[in-house]
Amino acid sequence: MDFKNYIPNRAFPKIKKWITELNIDIRFVNPRKTKLGDYQFRNNRHFITVNNNLNKYAALITLTHEIAHAFTFAEFGKTIKPHAIQWKENFKKLMLTFFDDNIFPDEVLSALSRYLINPSASTANDEFLSLILRKYDSKISLTISEINDGDQFMYSGKKYIKYQKIRKRIKCLNLDNNRIYLFNPITQIKKID
Repeated sequence: MDFKNYIPNRAFPKIKKWITELNIDIRFVNPRKTKLGDYQFRNNRHFITVNNNLNKYAALITLTHEIAHAFTFAEFGKTIKPHAIQWKENFKKLMLTFFDDNIFPDEVLSALSRYLINPSASTANDEFLSLILRKYDSKISLTISEINDGDQFMYSGKKYIKYQKIRKRIKCLNLDNNRIYLFNPITQIKKID
């Protein structure tokens, strides 16, 4: 089990039990921009990948999210959608087993409790939980929500101007093509002075 260093030590026995129970192949991989983790079932095996740049708490939440997919697939097969109510119930059940083990700091536990009321497809969709988890990153970078409206920033090699928050996204103008884009508030950016 080469992933022991990526999650809190106290969580390892439960994760190992679930992995053994379902015979899951787990890999921590170079970060992807569009997802924190991934679950697949192919050749009669469960495969999970998790970005290797996540802090231990974010990695545990993401890994448990993906393991919940494996349990849900084992129970229901392809008959349900990936983030259906059955997955939500499995994810909640698995996550709640960590709540009494002093694994998460209080502020993470509080934000996680709120998120688990109705978990979404990605923890990145929960701005409050994401910002709390970011505090435990080894390298903290600036997010789009931390700059002012009208400020310029770089993202993925392109220049933007931040306009305004619209519900849960932030409206920005791409200066290269004059198109409007909506960003997740926790998108990591580089501010242009």
